[in-house]
Amino acid sequence: MNRLIVIAAALLSLVSCSRHEPSTARQELDRLWKGSPVEFRHTPGMKAEAFGIEREGHKFVISSADDAGALYGVYSLLRDSMQIPREEAPAFPLRLLNHWDNLDGTVERGYAGHSLWDWDALPDSVSPRYLDYARKNARIGINGTVLNNVNASPQILSHDYLVKVARLADVFRPYGIKVYLSVNFASPMVLDSLPTADPLVAEVADWWKNKADEIYSLIPDFGGFLVKANSEGQPGPMDFGRSHADGANMLARALKPHGGIVMWRAFVYSPIDADRAKQAYMEFQPLDGKFDQNVIIQIKNGPIDFQPREPYSPLFGAMPQTDRMVEFQVTQEYLGHANHLAFLAPMWTEFFEYVKPSSLTAIAGVANIGDSDNMTGNPLAGANWHAFGRLAWDPRLSPARIAREWIDANLLIPGSNIPDSIYSGLLDMFLTSREAVVDYMMPLGLHHIFAFGHHYGPEPWCDIPGARPDWLPKYYHCADRQGLGFDRTTSGSNAVEQYPEPLRSQLNDIDTCPEEFLLWFHHVPWTHRLKSGHTLWDELCYRYERGVSTAEDYRRRWEEARPYIRPELHADVAERLRTQAADARWWKDACLQYFREYSRLPYPTGVTAPVQPLEQLKRINLPITNFESPTPALLDSVRYHKSTPCRTSAL
Repeated sequence: MNRLIVIAAALLSLVSCSRHEPSTARQELDRLWKGSPVEFRHTPGMKAEAFGIEREGHKFVISSADDAGALYGVYSLLRDSMQIPREEAPAFPLRLLNHWDNLDGTVERGYAGHSLWDWDALPDSVSPRYLDYARKNARIGINGTVLNNVNASPQILSHDYLVKVARLADVFRPYGIKVYLSVNFASPMVLDSLPTADPLVAEVADWWKNKADEIYSLIPDFGGFLVKANSEGQPGPMDFGRSHADGANMLARALKPHGGIVMWRAFVYSPIDADRAKQAYMEFQPLDGKFDQNVIIQIKNGPIDFQPREPYSPLFGAMPQTDRMVEFQVTQEYLGHANHLAFLAPMWTEFFEYVKPSSLTAIAGVANIGDSDNMTGNPLAGANWHAFGRLAWDPRLSPARIAREWIDANLLIPGSNIPDSIYSGLLDMFLTSREAVVDYMMPLGLHHIFAFGHHYGPEPWCDIPGARPDWLPKYYHCADRQGLGFDRTTSGSNAVEQYPEPLRSQLNDIDTCPEEFLLWFHHVPWTHRLKSGHTLWDELCYRYERGVSTAEDYRRRWEEARPYIRPELHADVAERLRTQAADARWWKDACLQYFREYSRLPYPTGVTAPVQPLEQLKRINLPITNFESPTPALLDSVRYHKSTPCRTSAL
């Protein structure tokens, strides 16, 4: 049976194909546009979740084959009632958020407070915020949510927790959202003391089959499992001498009678090669065609780990006989946490320039959602939640259109007559922000030079005794007296070999490699001339300077927009933009001084020389965990400001 038919069959269990008026769609319409002249029309021949909108006299008609399509049609009509008639259908049948929420309420890489899920109160007490969450997702077309961290606790599969999960599923179901769970591969050993989790042992397979039966007895439309295995210490089939395919297929067979799927993550970096960027390809490509039909391989957009800029993972083009899905990171682990503006739609559309959406079965985004008042910590980070959902529905949408939608609906005081020049300035802030972050953090293909562990701030000099080399920045930037960058050409690690022609040859040649990936694929001499005519060193300096200047300019544009934005929102974002500008200077000062120790070249004209000594910058040590974003007060106490002397100390 065709793989897409399997996915479609799973999807059809989500939607209702009744002929009655779709109740949730009508409720949302009455809530948001009471008395609206809208008629719902059941049209069996339409694709699942698709809708059409047209006018008939003074009324709108929303056509769909199912309740989910009717609901999406309502939200689309409310978003734009001018472009009529129109028909829409989702590009991907599965569009999911991945929550990295732990059962103790912490959120790994979570910068919006604690988990939205109050496990202690469930199932008896249901927060009204769960309904708000469901509506926000349905509004942008998200139809699945993985509730817990990929570093999964086996306890999520205990009966007590499954009853809690079932209560959440009841809340989400009317909004077309299925629930999924991340599972720990060693769960049979932990929960029921089986002596092994070997996927080829019958007792283990029976345990998972019985567990699947239990889940579906509580949640008939349960979506399936997300699995992180044999990565960063997580258990997996390779612990028992088996392959990823052995493990994934065992779980898939337990779920198949119920229409469930397995999303098996390809995020692995065992030390099997001198170049971590090659390892997912090396581990998974030989398994192409060996996975069951209800298995999807979930691949991060780039080959390393959600860097501000990465080339696409070559694994996307290397498994034509296996269903693949992309994993984006909505939460800003490597892009300033909850402190920086970094609108990520341009990053994701850049990915789709290389990987055709039609080659993918599904799309997932690591959520940036918590229990903060606005659910995303930074109020502007809501734009990334919106952008992920909109691109998951239609990857052809432009970042500018998505940004306008969000700004118009969330940023401006209703009815404010904002001048075009100020509105354009706000829009430009969003559209240029990701590139600005790349400029002041890691331009020209630099990557993974963050502070150890929490990944906030620069630390290209980082050296942790006993740490694996591929955990440390020096492994990636390879700075020396000759130049800068990781040589992944045929003369180096030969990672370019994993890409298809003609891209392979383009990346392999220092003169044709796109400059945004130059230091990713090449160890470039400091005096090498770039297309601008500048040497590598000078261009590096200019990029860092440009990033700082852009971050400072955002503060001016935001101040100009003050009369058109709610005062409390304006003040909140103004403080974050101040932090972002100061962080940009910190990045520039730290990186340029550090790399200058190798280049030994002067700063070019137009670049402001760093003021704070490098040795002082090296002593900065933020006392934060992987679960939080540093506060402005903490950052002000440890990093450089123009107006006040630095109070850096070893913390």
